[in-house]
Amino acid sequence: MAGAAREPAPVTNVSREQLATAVRALCADFGHDYWQRADEARTYPHEFVDALTDAGYLACLIPEEYGGMGLGVREACVILEEINRSGGNAAACHAQMYTMGTLLRHGSEEQKRRYLPGIASGELCLQAFAVTEPDAGSDTTRIRTFAERRGDRYVVNGQKVFISRVRQSDLMILLARTTPIDEVEKRTGGLSAFIVEVRDAGDALRVSPIDTMINHESCEVFLDGLEVPAANRIGEEGRGFRYIMAGMNAERILLASESIGDGMYFIDRASDYASARKVFGRRIGANQGVQFPIADAYMDIRAAAAVRDEAAREYDGGETRGEGPNMAKYLASRAAWKAANVAMDTFGGWGMATEYGIERKFREARLYMVAPVANNLVLSHVATHVLGMPRSF
Repeated sequence: MAGAAREPAPVTNVSREQLATAVRALCADFGHDYWQRADEARTYPHEFVDALTDAGYLACLIPEEYGGMGLGVREACVILEEINRSGGNAAACHAQMYTMGTLLRHGSEEQKRRYLPGIASGELCLQAFAVTEPDAGSDTTRIRTFAERRGDRYVVNGQKVFISRVRQSDLMILLARTTPIDEVEKRTGGLSAFIVEVRDAGDALRVSPIDTMINHESCEVFLDGLEVPAANRIGEEGRGFRYIMAGMNAERILLASESIGDGMYFIDRASDYASARKVFGRRIGANQGVQFPIADAYMDIRAAAAVRDEAAREYDGGETRGEGPNMAKYLASRAAWKAANVAMDTFGGWGMATEYGIERKFREARLYMVAPVANNLVLSHVATHVLGMPRSF
């Protein structure tokens, strides 16, 4: 359970500025010491996630008729950006937002009424998005996990990797093949999406944690004869790749917001430290060699935020192309990593000390250069699908 059941938070006409202020106030109760303890102990930040759930923020994309806030991706961006700018780590719970894209845009009315109110209230947790596999990597069309139709159910066998927060989830969105790849006209065909009720899976779903450089709850998932009701298939059989793209495009935009928040965290900390720290009788921020890199990184973050804002507006307006979301993720992750290095240089040796928080956020910021999609694949997407050049693979 993500938290106790609650009445939906009455936040429907809130401005983005008001929303940012409210999220900032919530995050103030979870400062550096809280996140440092969780990082060192490799524990899941249940208290923080419960607070977000109780405030209604994790249900911001769920329509009001199902108990959510009924807000858009633009508002969700504000929430995640503010969490990371405060020094927190929204990766502990962000999937509950972007998995909504698949369910909200392509789920049946019966599925929405069955699951969304419980997700909005905190009675159900949907944090797991099971797509990636060890051998397929970023080539989603090559996944081997197979769901065989047997009457009114599917029997699933296979393996997933880097599936985060599955141990904290009641529900998981799963992508599996329902038609072998050599039997489809297009390699994106023959894939289907399912809602898996994790708590009822028993031994048919095994989870093995993966130790990583950050506290991210990444796991391997083994599916051995897992039975999923046909009623839990999202949309038509064989069209799952198209359906999950709704979630993936939202994911790109939302994670870009986390990178922008990370970048501003580094800029805030670096500029404050440089303005106060004295060496050789003068504040180090008076030195162009210190202040110019900070200003340069800040402008990159602002530019990435502009692309993110455009992508969010288009997504909320029904745009389904991946151009904007992918570019936002690419630019924001690079800007955040640039700011991370600037902050580390500004703090010098103290940047390596855990008490300042820079080294933890430094490690966390590096993730989005390679996940949920490697930046080189974004370059390939833009080159091929935007600029019309030949495929490079």
